[in-house]
Amino acid sequence: MLLAIDIGNTQTAVGLLDGSDVLAHWRLTTVADRTEDELRVYLTGLLDLEGYELGDISGVALSSVVPALTAAFRHVARFITDGQIVIVGPGVKTGMPILIDNPREVGADRIANAVAAKARHGSPVVVVDFGTSTNFDVVSGGGEYLGGVIAPGLHIATNALISGTAALRRVEYVPPRSPIGKGTVEAIQSGALYGHAGLVDGIMERIAGEFDGDVTRIATGGLAPTIVPHCSSVSKIDEFLTLEGLRTIYELNTT
Repeated sequence: MLLAIDIGNTQTAVGLLDGSDVLAHWRLTTVADRTEDELRVYLTGLLDLEGYELGDISGVALSSVVPALTAAFRHVARFITDGQIVIVGPGVKTGMPILIDNPREVGADRIANAVAAKARHGSPVVVVDFGTSTNFDVVSGGGEYLGGVIAPGLHIATNALISGTAALRRVEYVPPRSPIGKGTVEAIQSGALYGHAGLVDGIMERIAGEFDGDVTRIATGGLAPTIVPHCSSVSKIDEFLTLEGLRTIYELNTT
């Protein structure tokens, strides 16, 4: 079985895959200074909770946007398995031409999303990934990575609002009774949810306008179930898109 790990700035997604089947899936808080010993304990414990052990792991696929944790997980992966370890980055086969000015700039998670979106949903396709930032990644009809958009994520935008004001406070991301808030909490909820949904719809429509025909639109990321219900431009959520992309890239580099 393959252990796929996607290290984001806020959360780390871990999945245990048997072929295309996701047998178990976890989300952890990303802590950049977590030690290798701590990471071993976390991963071993997660596997044990689901009835698996290290001997079940035949390989590791890793994407990361946190350099310190990339190095730590590289060493932990060698502890976890004697099998092959694939870390998505420059020089790794993706099966997808990267048509941007500097391909080394693209986050590993964004490439994994694009690869999986093409394989699972066809092309052209746009992926919107709701994480620390809200990323849009665009794949052409010919299966080429064309580029994308990076916008502030929901948490970042809301935290900036709260930290920059004296009287506003954190709220739950739940829909208010009306888009017209009857109090401060509802006003913030409306601005956060509907404002971010509007951002997604506006950007998505501009991207779609660059194509002559229809474009498939896919959402993923931890906040997708929170925001997508309020969007008009995207309705399909693929929870395991990044993990599937890691599996595809792993197989390309080990077979």
